[in-house]
Amino acid sequence: MGPSEASGQRDTQALLPVPQAMELRKRDYHVERPLLNQEQLEELGCWTSATGTRQWRTWFQCSRARARALLFQHLPVLAWLPRYPLRDWLLGDLLAGLSVAIMQLPQGLAYALLAGLPPVFGLYSSFYPVFVYFLFGTSRHISVGTFAVMSVMVGSVTESLAPDENFLQAVNSTIDEATRDATRVELASTLSVLVGLFQVGLGLVRFGFVVTYLSEPLVRGYTTAASVQVFVSQLKYVFGLQLSSRSGPLSLIYLIGATAISYGVGLKHRFGVDIVGNIPAGLVPPAAPNPQLFASLVGYAFTIAVVGFAIAISLGKIFALRHGYRVDSNQELVALGLSNLIGGIFQCFPVSCSMSRSLVQEGAGGNTQVAGAVSSLFILIIIVKLGELFRDLPKAVLAAAIIVNLKGMLMQFTDIPSLWKSNRMDLLIWLVTFVATILLNLDIGLAVAVVFSLLLVVVRTQLPHYSVLGQVTDTDIYQDVAEYSEAREVPGVKVFRSSATMYFANAELYSDALKQRCGIDVDHLMSQKKKRLRKKEQKLKRLQKTLQKQTAASEGTSVSIHVNTSVRDMESNNVEDSKAQASTGNEVEDIAAGGQEDTKASNGSTLKALGLPQPHFHSLVLDLSALSFVDTVCIKSLKNIFRDFREIEVEVYLAACHTPVVTQLEAGHFFDASITKQHLFASVHDAVLFALQHPKSSPANPVLMTKL
Repeated sequence: MGPSEASGQRDTQALLPVPQAMELRKRDYHVERPLLNQEQLEELGCWTSATGTRQWRTWFQCSRARARALLFQHLPVLAWLPRYPLRDWLLGDLLAGLSVAIMQLPQGLAYALLAGLPPVFGLYSSFYPVFVYFLFGTSRHISVGTFAVMSVMVGSVTESLAPDENFLQAVNSTIDEATRDATRVELASTLSVLVGLFQVGLGLVRFGFVVTYLSEPLVRGYTTAASVQVFVSQLKYVFGLQLSSRSGPLSLIYLIGATAISYGVGLKHRFGVDIVGNIPAGLVPPAAPNPQLFASLVGYAFTIAVVGFAIAISLGKIFALRHGYRVDSNQELVALGLSNLIGGIFQCFPVSCSMSRSLVQEGAGGNTQVAGAVSSLFILIIIVKLGELFRDLPKAVLAAAIIVNLKGMLMQFTDIPSLWKSNRMDLLIWLVTFVATILLNLDIGLAVAVVFSLLLVVVRTQLPHYSVLGQVTDTDIYQDVAEYSEAREVPGVKVFRSSATMYFANAELYSDALKQRCGIDVDHLMSQKKKRLRKKEQKLKRLQKTLQKQTAASEGTSVSIHVNTSVRDMESNNVEDSKAQASTGNEVEDIAAGGQEDTKASNGSTLKALGLPQPHFHSLVLDLSALSFVDTVCIKSLKNIFRDFREIEVEVYLAACHTPVVTQLEAGHFFDASITKQHLFASVHDAVLFALQHPKSSPANPVLMTKL
């Protein structure tokens, strides 16, 4: 180790904490190795192609241990309930269950109104799904049941497919509420079954990653917009207004407009207060869903299934991270799907988890889903015996409870200033999601938000950060010369890097940025070279014709003259005209030698011989460490880069490719006689050193590697 290296190491150690610096002094590493291209790296590391494991084979293996593992995986309660510590957790779960049940009661009644259903069906939806999740769920803290966003999504479906206008009685133009409610209950329960089927199916095929397409800004913007819609929808109950329901795009605007008109014509003087009404005691019998409604509900069902799972899994992972356990996203899909599927059979509407109740369940000492089971049993008691006590509860009270519970979601408006400071792209997703959901309703708004988010990802990959790299002094580290003042470009070698992978959408942009950052007009230089070579060929042909005419005139016959005719041949053929033809033959010989485009070593075809400016670098190194995959367009673009830069006498090398990318390059027939693995190096530093040691090496005849 030289003095400069030793001083550099001491400076590095001085920046570290004392224990780490002492450990580094104990371990003094000194590494020497040869330059490694891809072929040598594979030989040194004994590379073998990884054999793909066939997961489907394990699906058909039968054993007692596997059956037990599958049972515990899909019925988690059997794994944790036998080990439940009664003394430590039971009291906390009981108190948390009662606290959640106290919140669940008014919320269940209120959120049923959001869904356009009689209030008692909110109690049913607070019992069946909660108990089912107790058996199949993996989160210990979330509170499954009615939720404002889900309820308003269900309400948009029931009010659009079963509007009040369809149930007007011809006698006195009043609404047949019994028939309307029965129709809407059938719609909601069938919708719940479909939602459950979607979620269970996606969970069984391990499609839990679908929620990754719903980013946190998208979910928060969506729930904020939904909370605004919920808030506006409850104003008619708070102020006692009788307004016809609307759904679909711009429905929120029409609501607001109707409220203003009602105020203007004096409807605020109307008397009468709406109450919850009759709450029948006991449970309703199960009923099969109506298959005839599947076609009209399938689109809504998929949207609600994805939104419900996204809310549940995002909240579940927050609590899991806080308390140090793991939530299985696929099993969560199955658990939530079974909750909705079984709940739909028992006249429930789709549910998810509630943010406010989950926080109460955690804060009251809840440790497991025993708290959820306790709350569901408490709701069962109310349904069976105590439901009639709430029949005179004003709907305005329920609406006020809903509005108060929206506080947490409405506080998400504070995301706007924080995202403005941290990430404006995420802010754009938040705002587009919010505006689209407000104006186009919940289902269309979500679709627009997802499509916009995915398009934004594509746009961001098309606008990566392109860098020309330089070597940081006395290191093998290469950084952007525009950002690091101590990074210097290596003379004669240009190093280029993109921050994003190259594929069909940005391959052309990559090539354009490369040629622009190199500081030379590659396309113009190539066209000038071809133009001058073409002129030389034309001049050569003219001289050939002249030579043929002179020879034919001297001999009286037509003689075929080759391009490479030498002066001696012409003298032997015609001694008399040797002096006249000698200078012409020499000129033809020179132009013929320069007119061979394929002979790269010939002086006549070089940029210098053609009078064209030469590039200020002889080698180009492409840092491909950002590539995660390659497609056919990427492979074609890389081949074109090799071809174009070789035309202007610049050799191209690739560096830092990951092994899967190398495998894909091989499968795509990227390597051939002119581009081999000897053009691919283990690191940028290896490629730069090789380029410096072999500035004029021919790709067809690679030079042997030398050690550092």
